[in-house]
Amino acid sequence: AQPQALSAISGESNSLSLHGRGVFLCISPWNFPLAIFLGQITAALATGNTVIAKPASQTPLIAFRTVELAHAAGIPVDVLQLLPGPSGLLSPVLLNAEALAGVVFTGSTETAASISRTLAARPGARLPLIAETGGLNVMIADSSALPEQLVNDVLASAFTSAGQRCSALRVLWLQEELCEAVLPRLAGALQEWQTGDPANYATDMGPVIDASSRAELEQAATTLAAKARWQAGGNMDGKNGHYLAPRIFLLDRNDLPHSEIFGPLLAIATWKHDELSTVLDWVNRSGYGLTLGVHSRIEGTLNQVQQQAQVGNIYLNRNQIGAVVGCQPFGGEGLSGTGFKAGGPHYLLHFVTERTVTTNLSALGVNTTLIDIDD
Repeated sequence: AQPQALSAISGESNSLSLHGRGVFLCISPWNFPLAIFLGQITAALATGNTVIAKPASQTPLIAFRTVELAHAAGIPVDVLQLLPGPSGLLSPVLLNAEALAGVVFTGSTETAASISRTLAARPGARLPLIAETGGLNVMIADSSALPEQLVNDVLASAFTSAGQRCSALRVLWLQEELCEAVLPRLAGALQEWQTGDPANYATDMGPVIDASSRAELEQAATTLAAKARWQAGGNMDGKNGHYLAPRIFLLDRNDLPHSEIFGPLLAIATWKHDELSTVLDWVNRSGYGLTLGVHSRIEGTLNQVQQQAQVGNIYLNRNQIGAVVGCQPFGGEGLSGTGFKAGGPHYLLHFVTERTVTTNLSALGVNTTLIDIDD
């Protein structure tokens, strides 16, 4: 609660307080099965709510151990409950539960839209949905970019964690003058890139999450390859697992993907020196606004991108993954999220409701002229 304030004109006192909403359903993804799972829970608990934690079907064991440790540390069992299981079975019941007061979700844009529709169809009060979803994340490089640095940051952004990060690079817009310097370097770097068992120190990239994901990615790669004007790929040592070598495809801009491909596939399109606004319009029209990388040594270019791009997290002359809680709050806008960023100073306001109380002090017999008013 904030301190009480006094109005000198009306002789009234006003106070504001924040309150937990009730039971929050926390739905977390498989690609950060500890960090996001625990971040959702702690945000809801810290703001006075109770939690039903629904982890991804692929990662229930780490969620179980986390909740077990939380209970051992003193969080009451009645306050934090784990409910693993298939989303198709649990979601209709949980989202329509009478006690539900809010939902926090990290996952695909399509699933977030489905949850939103279900909540909107509920009778009674509108419930908050706090969502961090996918992105068609772009990196823009102009002719002033340093090729070696650009190649390193492209590989890190597109292929770290096998491209299974919501922040991962999906589309590289490369100024035409850079192609001769950058494309051979990308191809050469991928030839050194090894996909295989993460326990092997020589491995650069491990498997994708499961067979279903690999099949979808292989189909996407086939579609992109059929349209590509140039392509490159990495090596794959992995055999007994869901492995997929990283691939890069140079495409005409009309053939670029329009939605997120969640894996180690990168599309490239080229732009002319006077088309920066056109590229930024493409980014904004996509509807996604999670991460955007820019490689340029021209201050005007960097300023224009920051002013025109409708993106939650912009990274200048570095990779575009690995936001640090506290100094780089993370979250998107548009199709990529619902607002205040996780790790930021305003995130917890999602989880509370605000109440004010105004008291007429004169009606209580208080002589307000005797009260000091603190400006």
